[in-house]
Amino acid sequence: MAVKLTKNELKLQKDRLRQFERYLPTLMLKKQQLQLVIQQIEREIETHKKEQAALIAQVKMWIAVYAENERYDLLSLVQIDTILKSKSNIAGVIIPTFKELTFKHIEYNPLLYPLWIDKGVSFLREVAQYDALIATLNEQIELLGRELRVTSQRVNLFEKVKIPEAKEHIRLIGIYLGDQQTAAVVRGKIAKKKLVAGA
Repeated sequence: MAVKLTKNELKLQKDRLRQFERYLPTLMLKKQQLQLVIQQIEREIETHKKEQAALIAQVKMWIAVYAENERYDLLSLVQIDTILKSKSNIAGVIIPTFKELTFKHIEYNPLLYPLWIDKGVSFLREVAQYDALIATLNEQIELLGRELRVTSQRVNLFEKVKIPEAKEHIRLIGIYLGDQQTAAVVRGKIAKKKLVAGA
């Protein structure tokens, strides 16, 4: 990009450099914050997956009983009604936060089902809660990851392009204006000598 070699342009370039250098630390801080939050959410997902796996392991025995009685459609008794989420703001990014999972109330005749049916319904609801929570956390990671990519690009733009470019423009303008000032002084001395010699 061609740059004007004037004092006004020098002031403009210095102002831009100050602005870039003031904005860069904020961007870097935002990038670090996003990275930290993403790591925390990833750890939280792992924790919830382990808790869900432990829950499944606890009830494997009666799952075997359920497998013997396939005529009972346990899944039809557990139907999700709504997934309630709120919104949070992390480093300027609006993300969903899991609040609650509600289920449709489905009536069934306890005399037609085995004794463990209530425990089975409760178990499936708890597993569904974990699924909804983990899905919401993955959505958070996706949104924060997008913002992290944009922020990283901006950090690179300022660090590797804008700041060095502004410094180079300032250097070039400074050299040019210095040369012009030196030339003006030399012209002034020559003119003075001619005036003195002519007088």
